[in-house]
Amino acid sequence: MLKLFKTLALCTSALLLVLSISGCHESIDSKAAAHAAYQVMKPLGEDAAMNDKEASHTIYQVSKPLVKDLTLNDEYVCQIRAIQHIEIRSLEKGYLQNVLIDEGQTVHKGQLLFQIKPNVYVADVQKSEAEVELSKIELQNNQALVDKDIISSTEAAMSAAKLAKVQAELELAKTHLGFTEIRAPFDGLIGRFGDVRLGSLLEENQLLTTLSDTHRLWVYFNVPEAVYLDYMKKSRNGISQNVQLELANKEIFPQTGTIETIQSDFNHTSGNIAFRAVFSNPNGLLRYGQTGTILWPKKVNQAVIVPQKSTFEVLDKRFIYVVDKDGVIHEREVKVAREEPNVYILSSGITPGEMYLLERQNKLDKGDKISYKLIDPKIAVENLELYAE
Repeated sequence: MLKLFKTLALCTSALLLVLSISGCHESIDSKAAAHAAYQVMKPLGEDAAMNDKEASHTIYQVSKPLVKDLTLNDEYVCQIRAIQHIEIRSLEKGYLQNVLIDEGQTVHKGQLLFQIKPNVYVADVQKSEAEVELSKIELQNNQALVDKDIISSTEAAMSAAKLAKVQAELELAKTHLGFTEIRAPFDGLIGRFGDVRLGSLLEENQLLTTLSDTHRLWVYFNVPEAVYLDYMKKSRNGISQNVQLELANKEIFPQTGTIETIQSDFNHTSGNIAFRAVFSNPNGLLRYGQTGTILWPKKVNQAVIVPQKSTFEVLDKRFIYVVDKDGVIHEREVKVAREEPNVYILSSGITPGEMYLLERQNKLDKGDKISYKLIDPKIAVENLELYAE
């Protein structure tokens, strides 16, 4: 029995020793893990500090607004019309005997264009000529009888009136015969033929084609009321104002146009008024019905110019980052007077002597302080096309 108790005591001591050793190992492992975690986190903190340090040493490009006198073009969609543009119609009924021109052909005043079969009208002329001759003979006989007191002078007067009547009918028949020849009333360009071809039976007043005089053209365009008032002010001061015409292929028409007249009334719907400019067309390039764009040059003195990409928009307002001499960024609202390719012309918001961030960075915000390099305004604007977004 005593031997059994000794054995149990020995086993209990061994178990306590094992548990004690296990607890020591656990404590050591926990301390080692904590120490390892501290060693891992410390380098990450150092890297973040290094990144902030690198960012603070980034050099950003800034510039000042480019200020210069400019001549800019106001653009207006326009319609081109010929000074003379008419419809050529048949004045008599008959078969179309000859078509002597083609669509798009240039013709001259008096040139024969169409011929209506004249047989009926020739017969009418011949009939009227015969009646005229007969009336002349009757008048001569009656005049001789009056001289011999055989008939009264009244009968001779009636014969004279009859002669005048048939002579008028002869002139009318010749006029109708003349209408069978359709000639050009002025130099111009033949348009598209109507629904007529050689041999067609024409009705009176049927459309044959059109004729346009394209030596000089009227060009119509609409301008807002403010532009109209500015034009009237300059006109009263004797300042002539010419315009240019940009064609559909973006080429500039070589001739300069002159504003000649203005429509009497404003359009109540659009608030615009129609202007008319006249262009010479010596080479016949322009034709009736073309469209284009009127370029009306306007001088802008001391225009303040900044790149478009230097600005940003917030709730329909445009802003720019102004940088003071200490490198601190300030947010400034600007007013755009005019938009041109790659640049804005500003009416307010920044003065010529102030600096602005040349290219906005999303990681920067107002109040940040930066290191900067000043770029010459002329170079900043001239190089825009090379790297503009």
